[in-house]
Order: sequence, then structure tokens, then C-alpha cells
Amino acid sequence: MIKGIGNDIIEIARFQALVAKGDDFAKKVLTPAEFAQYQQLSDKRKAEYLGGRWGIKESFAKALGTGIGKAVALQDIETLWDENGAPVTTVKGYPGKIFSTIAHDNHEISTFVVLEG
Repeated sequence: MIKGIGNDIIEIARFQALVAKGDDFAKKVLTPAEFAQYQQLSDKRKAEYLGGRWGIKESFAKALGTGIGKAVALQDIETLWDENGAPVTTVKGYPGKIFSTIAHDNHEISTFVVLEG
């Protein structure tokens, strides 16, 4: 049974500016495993990766209906690549299944999460 859905749309330029400032924002938002993947990327891909992870975290919180900070923190939500490069999202304390997707072009990133319980 579907428990919730959430989506987010992000401007890549916003995250390109954050990446250009250094790693402080990325370290705040990304889990250690996400940050390890992030460090392997070029600056262009870093902006897409960071924006995509931010969007998934926002999308999850919207699907849960609580927002970030009430029932779930940024560091509780982790999206890593599987062996095929697809995003796999896990959340500390969430017992149901999470379906997530990230899409981007040269200007925007779109994320979508479906929660099953």
C-alpha cells in the first residue's frame, strides 16, 4: 500500500554555486557514504549529485508528511547507487519500502519518492 509520495525540482545553478564554495554544504547534507561518492565526481557532476541527494531528502520528507527536522534529519536519509547506477534510498527508522528516482538536464533536477508500507 502506498503511504506517501513526494517530489522536488531544483535549479542546478544553485548547486553549482554551492559546489564552487567548497565542501561545507555537502558535508552538512550528505551522509559519509554519499560524500565518498560525491568526492569521486567532477564539479559538474558534483552539482548534479548534491542537488539530486538534496531533492531526494526533500521528496522523502514530503512523502512522509513531516518535513526535514521533525521526524527525520538530513543525515538519516541516504541515497547511493546500486550496481547498475540506479538510486537506492534508505532511511533510518523507516520500515517500509522506498522507491526513488532522480532526473536532470542542463538546468534542473527532478526527484520523486514513493513510500510503501
